[in-house]
Amino acid sequence: MKDLLRYDQMVECAMRGVVREALARTAASGLPGAHHFYITFKTRAPGVCLAAHLAQKYPVEMTIVLEHQFWDLEVREQAFEVTLSFNNRPERITIPFAAIAAFADPSVKFGLQFPAADAAADTTAAAKPGTNTKPKSVEKQPDLALAKTVGKRDAQATSKPGEVVALDAFRKK
Repeated sequence: MKDLLRYDQMVECAMRGVVREALARTAASGLPGAHHFYITFKTRAPGVCLAAHLAQKYPVEMTIVLEHQFWDLEVREQAFEVTLSFNNRPERITIPFAAIAAFADPSVKFGLQFPAADAAADTTAAAKPGTNTKPKSVEKQPDLALAKTVGKRDAQATSKPGEVVALDAFRKK
C-alpha cells in the first residue's frame, strides 16, 4: 500500500525541527555546558551562501563546528546564518535546513543523519521532502568518516582553530 500521508516527510521535517530548535536556543542563550555541534551540509544546495574560496575547496560537502569560535548565529524558519573564522578571516555562511546532511552533538552522543541530503551530493539540488529515502535517527555520533571539519575542536585535540581535520580523530576506538 502506498503511503499517501508521507510519514517519511513528516519525520524528516520533525528531525530538521530538532536541529532548528537546538540552534535557536544557542542563538538566544549560547551553548550550555559542554554542548557543541557538528553540522554537515551540501555546499551546492539551493540557498547555501558561502565564500567562493570555500565553495571551491568544498565543492560537495562541508562540516562546520559550532563550539568556541562562532558569531552572530541567526536562525530563521528555513535556514540559519553564522559567522566563522577561516584562517583568521571571518566568513558569513547561510545554510538552509534542507541542505543539512548530518547534525551531531558529541557532548551527549546525539546525532541525526538525513540520507535524502546524501542523495543530492552530486547534484545542485538540495534534498526535498517527498524523496523515498527515509531519515534515520542515531543515538551515537553519525558516521562522518569522509567529512572534513572546520573550527576549534575539543580541548583534547591538537588541531588549531580554523584547521581542517578529519572527524576520525574524535571517534572512540
